[in-house]
Amino acid sequence: MIAQSPPWMRPAATIAALFGLLTIFSGGMVLLGGSAVKSAAGDAVPIVLWFNFLAGFVYVVGAVALYKSAVWARRIAWVVGICTALVFLVLITMALGGTPFEWRTVGAMTIRSGFWLAIAIALSRGA
Repeated sequence: MIAQSPPWMRPAATIAALFGLLTIFSGGMVLLGGSAVKSAAGDAVPIVLWFNFLAGFVYVVGAVALYKSAVWARRIAWVVGICTALVFLVLITMALGGTPFEWRTVGAMTIRSGFWLAIAIALSRGA
């Protein structure tokens, strides 16, 4: 008998996919766009911007794994959650050191790391 996936998994996968696609789009616009787009982004911290842009592709892969209830979805969730939290820590350290930053980035990093760590914990518990 095949175990049924938890009811939260497919909605979470859909959110992860949308979040990943939006992250790729917005990060790509800032990284590859013109000066007007870069100016609108404000004080983007390059390491955070590049990390989030590249992580967006992993979000999409993780979303597919979640949607299919793949065994490796848990591993992706932990890797993305922990790496995002570590980059968030780098951002905080840089900000405390005087590097200009955007408060919306702090909010986004909180949501990103919280989302993926919550999924990782839920998958680890078999919820």
